[in-house]
Amino acid sequence: MDVSKADSIKPAQTMSERTDRDSDEKAPQANEAGPWIDPVIEQRVKRKIDYVLVPLVTGLYLLAFLDRSNIGNAQTAGMGKDLGFDDAHYQWFALMWKAFLTLFVAVWACTCVLVWGLASTFQAAAFNWSGLMASRFFLATAEAGFGPGIPYLLSFFYKRHELGFRCGIFLSAAPLATTFAGALAYGITSGHPAHIANWRLLFIVEGVPSVLLAIAAYVFMPDSPDTARFLNEEEKQVAKARAIQQTGTEGTERVGHINFKEILMSFKDFKTWMPPLMYFSCNVSFSSLPVFLPAILQSMGFTAINAQGLSAPPYFLSFLICIGSTWIADKTRQRGYMIIGLSLIAGIGYIILAVCESVGVRYFGVFLAAAGVFPAISNILPWTVNNQGSDSKRGAGITLLNIIGQCGPLLGTRVFPEHDKPMYVTGMSICAAFMFFNAMLALVLRSYLAWENKRFDKSDEAARQAGNIDPKSGSTGIENDGYGFRNFL
Repeated sequence: MDVSKADSIKPAQTMSERTDRDSDEKAPQANEAGPWIDPVIEQRVKRKIDYVLVPLVTGLYLLAFLDRSNIGNAQTAGMGKDLGFDDAHYQWFALMWKAFLTLFVAVWACTCVLVWGLASTFQAAAFNWSGLMASRFFLATAEAGFGPGIPYLLSFFYKRHELGFRCGIFLSAAPLATTFAGALAYGITSGHPAHIANWRLLFIVEGVPSVLLAIAAYVFMPDSPDTARFLNEEEKQVAKARAIQQTGTEGTERVGHINFKEILMSFKDFKTWMPPLMYFSCNVSFSSLPVFLPAILQSMGFTAINAQGLSAPPYFLSFLICIGSTWIADKTRQRGYMIIGLSLIAGIGYIILAVCESVGVRYFGVFLAAAGVFPAISNILPWTVNNQGSDSKRGAGITLLNIIGQCGPLLGTRVFPEHDKPMYVTGMSICAAFMFFNAMLALVLRSYLAWENKRFDKSDEAARQAGNIDPKSGSTGIENDGYGFRNFL
């Protein structure tokens, strides 16, 4: 057996024997009892999850982002002219997806993927504004059930100090999709099919893969690691032990369990409300940039084709920073400082776009904006999950984050009207202001979390002096509220 109780196999590790990977877990006590895990098998389990689950959810999110944002490329390819609608109608398409993301946060997995794939594909059959709006409605409803739940799902598979990097990989699919979306759209729309408009072909080519991947999602996406089909029995036992270390219960017992008392407690906690405001601020900028960047680049004097191509490099940089920044934040346990720095970079980029007229300088501003906005969001989502002390609280936190945060695009998609060309001063200024506001919110939240950690230190010291410490508290339920729990700064 590779997984067992420490008192039946070997004594538990002392504090000095713990490795760096356990540095954010509860402080163990002498002679504690708890699950012992073979580190070699544990690494193998994590590697298998990394190779199967993370690429799967990342690929699905990439397709979702292509399906949701290809409306901008279709507009550039002549959709508006063919269907006879103006700029106000186009902005409603961008708004539709965001509006419904605030309403649906539970419907999930393969059904969502299948519905949004079909809806995206059926956009090609639209012959008027109403028909396209109907397709966007179903696309929005389905995608709303998928994206918000992934960071929460990943928290069932990874420990606190492992989570951010995986969320970063998942969320980096957004800028990655935008990196080649322009080139893909150009490749699809540059020809002249005899019987179908270019923009209709774009919707078909980018919608069908989502339908096919819905099958893969059904087969390979598990509810928890100990039910994963790609793990053997020995690895499932290790996965169960990891779950016990995290919350004191096995993975299957965590699924579907809701503690309404803990949910109400989380709603009373200051740190539950700050990330949603931060997410709102970032989403004002995040939602508008992919949709309107081709138009912004065209306003700088580039042709439609060149505008599609020039939108790729800033997003590729953002893709790299999403992954790198979350990895660094996991290693340093300093996610707040990372968000502050990224928000300031994005704010400076939007100021450059608002006040500078030089094409080269403005294009540099696009790099700064993209390099700050997307990675900031990639760190906000795992920060929310990191600092909630139970599964119910984590679920409540991520739900509130999306309900409030996804209202930001309702503003962001309306601040770049056609008549503001070529500078879009109002939209750029609003995005810059919200990114600086986000930096301030991150500083306030980090200061509060540091203060709360000091309060936890005093409480734990009092418990030690009184002898009121569970001997198992250092080895099970390490991510739950209680003795030894510390916020992730």
